[in-house]
Amino acid sequence: MYYGEDIVEEVRQKTDIVDLVGQYVNLKKKGSSYFGLCPFHGEKTASFSVSPGKQIFYCFGCGKAGDSIRFLMEYENLSFVEALEELAERANVTLPKEEKRDKGEEDLRYKILEINKQAALFYVKQLRSEKGKLGLAYCAKRKLSGESITHFGLGYAGKERDSLYQYCKSLGFKDQVLQESGLFSFKEAGVYDKFFNRLMFPIMDLHNRVIGFGGRVMGDGEPKYLNSPETKLFDKSRNLFALNFSRKSRSDFFILCEGYMDVISLHQWGFPEAVAALGTAFTEQQADLMKRFHSLVYLCFDSDGAGKKACKRAISILREKNLEGKVINLLPYKDPDEFLKAEGKEAFEKRMEEAKNAFLWEVEEKKKEFDLHDPAGMQKYMESIAELLRTNFQDPVERENYLKAVAREQMLKAENLQHLVDRGEEKTQLEFGLKKASGGKEKREKKNGIPRWRRSFFPF
Repeated sequence: MYYGEDIVEEVRQKTDIVDLVGQYVNLKKKGSSYFGLCPFHGEKTASFSVSPGKQIFYCFGCGKAGDSIRFLMEYENLSFVEALEELAERANVTLPKEEKRDKGEEDLRYKILEINKQAALFYVKQLRSEKGKLGLAYCAKRKLSGESITHFGLGYAGKERDSLYQYCKSLGFKDQVLQESGLFSFKEAGVYDKFFNRLMFPIMDLHNRVIGFGGRVMGDGEPKYLNSPETKLFDKSRNLFALNFSRKSRSDFFILCEGYMDVISLHQWGFPEAVAALGTAFTEQQADLMKRFHSLVYLCFDSDGAGKKACKRAISILREKNLEGKVINLLPYKDPDEFLKAEGKEAFEKRMEEAKNAFLWEVEEKKKEFDLHDPAGMQKYMESIAELLRTNFQDPVERENYLKAVAREQMLKAENLQHLVDRGEEKTQLEFGLKKASGGKEKREKKNGIPRWRRSFFPF
């Protein structure tokens, strides 16, 4: 039996390693991790650790380490497929039936990987050739070092519309495979490169394999940034730019940015924890991916309206995934690249130290929507905060802690906020009770096209 990477990843994400290991080892929580006696070698002092945030185990004594699948393989002496199938059953994940290794499918995936690899090398050579002057000039303008250009594998797609296609054909790749790579547009008039006159950013998976590309146009063309379309290898909602590098950082956090250049700039300035979403809004799948490694995420989005909107969306997803979020204030600068060039590394580190709790940042932003000099505006502001507290925190202790923090920061009376929260709860329960009593359906019998509930206003 063979199972694809997507289904394996789903099983990993739906398996809590603490629950799994806890069935075999007596674990005790210490700090953010759990410890117990190693099941793989004899010991009297607990050196076997399990990290719920990273979803991995590690023994400081014998060195055994891995994820939930690896643990079950080692403990039960199972093959990879056997361990996967058992965990899938526990997690109620339905595995595809009789998914035998499709040699044609696998061959196609490997061929696309090879095309991507050759394309990345081609773009790198182009950047360093006479044709790449525009790309190099842009890198110089953005003050990218030669080390950064090499580290991230930056390249250049020239102005010719079929240069990469001709190069790949010379290597013996067939049109059918090239079409599946997403790097080319096949039209009646001919075959054209998807990327041209762009600085190229290779997008890599956790194994440092090129699975797609992002391209920044050189000049005033549109779109400004263009990403590879989804292929059998590339799903932008499930990958993060530079995660292959940042996950190796010794820090216990990520810095989430908006774009490629922000990430490269942060790495260049000594912040290898930076990652970015791939030309799309931050997704739940990306949050799951980050959670495998760290539980703290610094949000470093642009200071403009669009950046704040994206930040609010990311905060909502992080909270849903039980990830801690902190917001870095970049003002008066627009983005991290601009900030670093103006203020430097130490100033950015200070901004990180001062980063605001994500929920408290949301409250501060909400404040700007109301006229607090007007009693009606103040009332609406407090009601909006109470609603945020009520809907975002179900645990009463956590809600109380945040309520007190908000009251302290915003100089409000905690008892007044609590009153508004309680009132919102009562209203919700009342509405739920009415809906349940009516069977969840609103009875609106119509007469002459007018719902029954409005007939008292319309006697005719």
